[in-house]
Amino acid sequence: MKKRVVKKESSSSSGSDAPKKGFQKKQQKRWWPGRSVYFLIAVLLLVPLVVMKAPELIQHFANKLRIRVPFCIDLSRPAELSLNHTANFYLTPEDGISLGVWQTVPESLAKEAQGKDLTWYQNSLSNGNPVFIYLHGNTGSRAAAHRVGVAKLLSEHGYHVLVPDYRGFGDSTGEPTESGLTTDALYLYNWVKARCGSSRVYVWGHSLGTGVSTNAAVKLLEQGVTFDGLILESAFCTVRQVLREHVFSWFYWKIPGHGILFPEPWANNKLVFPTEENLKKMKNPILFLHSEDDNVVPIWIVKELYEVAVSSQNAERVKMVAFEGSLGYLHNGIYRDSRLPQIIKDFVSSSL
Repeated sequence: MKKRVVKKESSSSSGSDAPKKGFQKKQQKRWWPGRSVYFLIAVLLLVPLVVMKAPELIQHFANKLRIRVPFCIDLSRPAELSLNHTANFYLTPEDGISLGVWQTVPESLAKEAQGKDLTWYQNSLSNGNPVFIYLHGNTGSRAAAHRVGVAKLLSEHGYHVLVPDYRGFGDSTGEPTESGLTTDALYLYNWVKARCGSSRVYVWGHSLGTGVSTNAAVKLLEQGVTFDGLILESAFCTVRQVLREHVFSWFYWKIPGHGILFPEPWANNKLVFPTEENLKKMKNPILFLHSEDDNVVPIWIVKELYEVAVSSQNAERVKMVAFEGSLGYLHNGIYRDSRLPQIIKDFVSSSL
């Protein structure tokens, strides 16, 4: 009988298998759910703590990382937006605050303005042509299309125009607050008055700018000073209209979970803008401009503000022009209306 031959596994193969198995076992780690729980707790505790204890850090990131629109616009070079007789400069209303400002001279001075320095532009304010300070609405910068459109319109019809970016807007530094924006407007107004001689100075506020301009008007009234005239375009009223979100929420770096895990960064930045109460105190001529299809501020709000202003002064000093909804101007497009130059001219003439 033949013996059955059994082949033994070579020592080399068995030796090589053992270490491999052992090596694989050492690499396997058991999942421990407790670690994830601890990690989640740490996140939930640390993130709110950082937000509450280091607000200046959030402000820093807000200012450095927030998106600035329009994109790829050098605000120091207004000529790139066809504002060829416009100077760019910066003012300092408070320590640490720098305001970017455009000054556009009347088109009749366009040729003479070429190559001139800031001193020439400032001196030109006293040549007798009316001066407009345009206080724009929320978000963006002075380079927005409708803001450039207003500057061009006024210049074409013989007016000086100054368009600032409030603190936190455009290339201006600082954080936007109601008191801060009002301070910026007052500073620019006084800066202009110190240089314009006998030239009349008008303020044109659009949207958010209507709240800023009426705040500034009341502050000046306390000093015995009144605007030569005030245009309120697309005026809003916080008392009569509930704002869908905080006016300055665009400025802040929005951390996921704000409002649930911790207060919004802008929670302490209270807004009042008491336009209605301001109108009851004001003594200067006022012109309301509003589009019937305004998609931000319903026209009934402005009609009520108009009635408040009329009852405080009279229908001779307070005017309102409503633009047909069929024109499609919405909240920002009134500057395109062909009747607007004559409307402004009539307002300036009536305020003399």
